[in-house]
Amino acid sequence: CEADEVRARRVPVDYASHSAQVELLREELLELLAPVEPRAAEVPFLSTVTGEWVEGPELDAEYWFTNLRRTVELEGAIRRLLDEGFGAFIESSAHPVLTMGVQETAEDAGREAAAIGSLRRDEGGLDRFYISLGEAWTRGVAVDWEAVYEGTGAARVELPTYAFQH
Repeated sequence: CEADEVRARRVPVDYASHSAQVELLREELLELLAPVEPRAAEVPFLSTVTGEWVEGPELDAEYWFTNLRRTVELEGAIRRLLDEGFGAFIESSAHPVLTMGVQETAEDAGREAAAIGSLRRDEGGLDRFYISLGEAWTRGVAVDWEAVYEGTGAARVELPTYAFQH
């Protein structure tokens, strides 16, 4: 990557996720994940493991092991969501690395879509989250601003219609 001037960094792990190397950890991971008690999902999501909508109860230890073992089918999931009419994708993580791939997939599919991160490494907290909400809003995502600012004392103000109006 360095020879081709591609940004890359080493990730300090003992195995390669989403590869056959994860098989060596199968029993240990299943044991560690055994206490996970899946329940019905309140927010539906499309699995990049199965390519199907997840109801919730199937998210047991075996599912999460398979998620770590198998290839992530992000492009297929994004294309399906685009085909089903979705156009806003929010990456909920401490460092949104998939937004670029989501945006490129939408562009390749000839679709308008917004791919937005929620937080950034070393930029967590409400300030960063508010910036992300603002980005989502400017990209056409409906934001419940009343709920966002509830209890803060913030109030709507009329903006001047002319730049030099005070």
